[in-house]
Amino acid sequence: MTQQHESVDVLIIGAGLAGIGGACQLSRKCPDHSFMILESRETSGGTWDLFRYPGFRSDSDMYTYSYGFKPWKDKSTIADGHKILSYIREAAAEYDVEQHIRYQHKVVAADWSSAEKRWLVTAERGDTGEQVTISCKFMFNCCGYYDYEQGYTPEFAGIDEFEGRVFHAQHWPEDLDYRGKRVVVVGSGATAVTLVPAMARDTGSLVMLQRTPTYIANVPAEDPMAIKLRKCLPDSLTFRLTRWKKVFFQIYIYDLSRRKPEQLKKFLLGQVKKALGPDYDVATHFTPPYNPWDQRLCAVPDGDMFDVIRDGDAEVVTDHIDRFNGSGILLKSGKQLDADIVVLATGLNLKFAGGIKHSFDGKALDISDHYIYRGMMFSGVPNMAFTVGYTNSSWTLKTDLTGNYVCRLLKKMARGDHSCVTPQVKGELGEVPMLDFDAGYVLRARSMMPKNGDRLPWKNYQNYIRDFIGLRLGRLNDPELEFN
Repeated sequence: MTQQHESVDVLIIGAGLAGIGGACQLSRKCPDHSFMILESRETSGGTWDLFRYPGFRSDSDMYTYSYGFKPWKDKSTIADGHKILSYIREAAAEYDVEQHIRYQHKVVAADWSSAEKRWLVTAERGDTGEQVTISCKFMFNCCGYYDYEQGYTPEFAGIDEFEGRVFHAQHWPEDLDYRGKRVVVVGSGATAVTLVPAMARDTGSLVMLQRTPTYIANVPAEDPMAIKLRKCLPDSLTFRLTRWKKVFFQIYIYDLSRRKPEQLKKFLLGQVKKALGPDYDVATHFTPPYNPWDQRLCAVPDGDMFDVIRDGDAEVVTDHIDRFNGSGILLKSGKQLDADIVVLATGLNLKFAGGIKHSFDGKALDISDHYIYRGMMFSGVPNMAFTVGYTNSSWTLKTDLTGNYVCRLLKKMARGDHSCVTPQVKGELGEVPMLDFDAGYVLRARSMMPKNGDRLPWKNYQNYIRDFIGLRLGRLNDPELEFN
């Protein structure tokens, strides 16, 4: 006898940017499919509700980071977190998505039942502690690959001896008052270059302590082309034209970084020298030992970080930590950095697909043993997709394409009365790294990633135009995608 569970056609995991976007696409394009969103936290918004540190903002331009179906109308190219959160919740309201969200439901396991041709998904309720099981025809995982429970924190000798406050930026204390205090921000990535200009005017002193510099691009806070277009065109058309301009520019910059890295390096460092003046030691503090886009570029709107450095409100120190002590940090060079507050902007950990335990008829399923199909499905695994964005472009460009592709799959399944769609490897297939990217969080987590093939449709190319053609315009009669 089959056990009865609450049932939906599509179960979305995560109510962040990707999950809300996927739900909006389902509402728009598959209105005859029932769906539910399970969200472990008490609110929607994902990253944009979770992180609370000063100045929290996008590190991609909002014309490509926003949804393709909902124009970004704000003038900001790089937007503050609260604006992005409002935008996500606006989209949810417009497409009546909120009623489908179950909050405080953390998905812990998902088992495919061959007999029922459905996923049985187990979630733990944060409010009652009980476990619930929900049955679905198709599972759409929108958790991404970051671990939002714990940021990456290296082991520092003597950290327990420090008499001030030390914490990871991912867990910003609500009661923190840094006015007039001596602050050290450890790190050089997007979080650090956001914190420095946001805090510098109010602190007694602020040091950004980095082991290795990062390439930083000075970008306009408002897009010059969009400013002109808004004067004569409606917002929706201005958005689309600016969005495509940004797409092609991102592709051009990444391609330039691969073909002519020295040319791009010269341009980026030239921007920094212009902002900080001829006497600043750009070679030490802003010249990485790798080529642009070997790791992600950081963007600073209207050079706000360079402004606070030039004005003397912030300082960059490039050195290695020897140990913490009671008054601050002792560096390998012998220099002491005294501090009242140390913020660890040391990066993120990865937790692929939310750390959910997958199984197939009760037998454990290790996603890392499977090849990834078109950057979203897994070889031999039926009726399941996950969404992950680009590393060399805006995250949402890929998640938009993924949501649209899932809708196309669902409609084809409905037309053909198919109960399953399963990617299957046919023919020879080699393997290459899924994320060809040297960021620390990627290198630390390669073992948990699925396999990336060396040919289509098993190779994740990190190229929006190629994916737009293949996922948005391409046909679904792929011999390596089985409907039955």
